[in-house]
Amino acid sequence: MSHPTPAEVLPPEARATHTGKPASRGVHHLALNTDDMKMTIDFYTRVMGMPLIHALKVPPGVGAGPLNRGNPPFENLRHYFFDAGGDAMVAFFELPKGETGTADRNSVAAMQHCSFTTTKAQFEVLFKRLQDHQVSVIGPLNVGSGSCSMYFFDPNGIRLEYTYQEGDGDDVRVIERWTQTRQEAIAELATLSSDQDWLASVTAHLPDQRN
Repeated sequence: MSHPTPAEVLPPEARATHTGKPASRGVHHLALNTDDMKMTIDFYTRVMGMPLIHALKVPPGVGAGPLNRGNPPFENLRHYFFDAGGDAMVAFFELPKGETGTADRNSVAAMQHCSFTTTKAQFEVLFKRLQDHQVSVIGPLNVGSGSCSMYFFDPNGIRLEYTYQEGDGDDVRVIERWTQTRQEAIAELATLSSDQDWLASVTAHLPDQRN
């Protein structure tokens, strides 16, 4: 498998840290939909390498009933969880066949794609595994910040991405690699607003330079 030459001048070891404090510690789970749970289990465990760790039925009343909290509006749905790595999960609801249409991933409020972080060595394993399962793959492609990605669809039509960072080895640090300097961010943000106070406030946590 050939890899693209990074288009950036920054060396792969370039890092930056910011002083902002996120209010969460990361993704707990990403909830998606399928109408074929068996097919989904086979793909995510055998192709994606994400172990099934929890299988449940949505309690009565939480679907179409008065206790609904944002779940799909159907009763007695399967809701299964997979270990996505990094202490995060991907979960699926199994919707009744034929009850809903297919979402437009390029519409407002829809999920366009989900990207999973991996190492360069594991990226190559996954690339071959996708090919072995006749999954059409776009990439590998340079996507910026010394990162390389491939794109593909799961059997539900959900767009997925695997990304590794050049030079990281097993020590993958996404935030440090993708954090911009203050001036790099302002160069783009200035196309959104000319309010200098606003620009200063939303970039105050960013560093002046990389390590």
